[in-house]
Formats: sequence, C-alpha cells, structure tokens
Amino acid sequence: MGELVLAAKMTHVPTLQMSEQEGPVKGKRQAAIDGHLEIARRAKALGADTVVICDTHWVVNAGFHINANDHFKGLLTSSEFPQFIRDLPFDHRGNPELGDLIAAKATEMGVHTLAHHLDSLDLEYGTLVPMHFMSREHDMKVVSIAAWCTVHDHDESRVIGEAIRAAVEASDSKVLLVASGSLSHKIWSNKDYAPNNGTFTISSEFNRQFDLRVLDMWQNGEHETFLKCLGDYATLCSGEGSMHDTAMLYGALGWDQYTGKCEVITDYFPSSGTGQTNVLFPVV
Repeated sequence: MGELVLAAKMTHVPTLQMSEQEGPVKGKRQAAIDGHLEIARRAKALGADTVVICDTHWVVNAGFHINANDHFKGLLTSSEFPQFIRDLPFDHRGNPELGDLIAAKATEMGVHTLAHHLDSLDLEYGTLVPMHFMSREHDMKVVSIAAWCTVHDHDESRVIGEAIRAAVEASDSKVLLVASGSLSHKIWSNKDYAPNNGTFTISSEFNRQFDLRVLDMWQNGEHETFLKCLGDYATLCSGEGSMHDTAMLYGALGWDQYTGKCEVITDYFPSSGTGQTNVLFPVV
C-alpha cells in the first residue's frame, strides 16, 4: 500500500539557476536552493520514491491534465524568461502507473482528467527547477500535474488533491507532494522592473503583508481560516496559477480538516515582484 509521506509548497523562481552562474545573481538564491535540498533529504528519510508536482507553469484551458510519461530527458530554455532559464539539463524517470491512477481516480470523483504519455509533451519549469535541485540529494520518479488552471475553480482542484491521495494509497508508491508556485505573484511591470531593482524586490506592500500573514497561519495550523481566504488571496494578491497548486495540496491533506503545523524551510524572500518561500506541510 502506498503512502503520502510529505508535502511542500516550493518556489521555482528562475533565478535559482542564475544563482549558480557568474553574474549579479550569483549566490543570491542559495537559501532557496538549500531549501530544495533539505526537502529532498526529508523525503528520502521518509522513503519517498516519487514526487508529484502540481505545476503552476503548466497552463490548461479545458479539463485537468497529467504528464505521466515514463522518462523525461532534454534541455529546457524557458519561453517566458529565456534570459533566466536556458539550456537547463534534465533526465528524470516518470511513474506512469501512478499518473494514470490519479487521472482515473479524479475522473471517478467527477473531475475529468487525462493522463498523457507523449515524448513531445515537455515538462514545465515549475516541475524542472525543483527537480533540478532535489535530484542532487534524492533521485525520485516524477509525475507532473497542470496547476495553472484558467477556467477551473478551487473546488475542482481540491478534488484533484483528493484523487492524488486516493491514488497514492492505492499504489505501491511513497510520495512527496509538491505545490510548485509562489505566494503573491504580481511581477513588476516592464518599465518599473529595473528602477525598482525588480529581481530582489516585491511589487506590493499589501501583497508582502498578506504573504507573511499566510505563513503565520500555516505555521500556527490555522488552515480553516486560510482556506476561507484562499479565493480572495489568489485574486487580490495575484496568486500564481490562481493558487490551484495550493488547493490541490490541501485537497490531498484533508482540506479544512488538516491540522498540521507547517515548517518554513526557506525564509520569505521577494523575487521579480513576487513573494517566495519553501514550506513543509507534515502529513498528519
């Protein structure tokens, strides 16, 4: 019988790669990289063999979709930020059986979901950036789920999370579940980016204050209160992918019945106007 052993909300900012390259960002994201490594170590200690990543950089406009291929290999240059992420190598095993099972469970629960086995369907950087760093500490299989959902509601994404949990427990896999995305996500406008040192600052004090309050709620176990705020938070603070990754995460953990107290692994930091962190959600 499979088990969900750990869950996390993780940053995937492109400057993580740049932090290991020569230039003005070198070393500036080491704390976030260290957070990825620590999460991988925790997952390894708990016996995780697969990571399921809810990816807010995979945009979908109809239905829900899972990349359930058996192997992923290549080079990624981001179409969004080709000056930030370029020629990022990747070589990861997939878990097609688990991906298929998640899709089947979600569809049974009333949310139409398709699993795909296509060599031409690339992974997005919301999956590849965390895998790039976590794989240094622990080589896990990966299943990627689209979590930039443009015409979906959070209740549907909650069901996807419930299906993830049901599929994992019906499988032979031990799983780390990752919600890959930021907190607030209002990127600086093009004309304001450079004058505001955009790579290292947040675009809205309102967003920063609410991000910090969210982290307090998570650490204090105030999950029912957070979920009452989720829709407005995603709208007013420009949550990445409308925070469908976070709704999936909570669905897998029991939604408003979840009682775990979260652990901030990487202190909150601004990036390109957005609010970022790495946070562990214990499975209780």
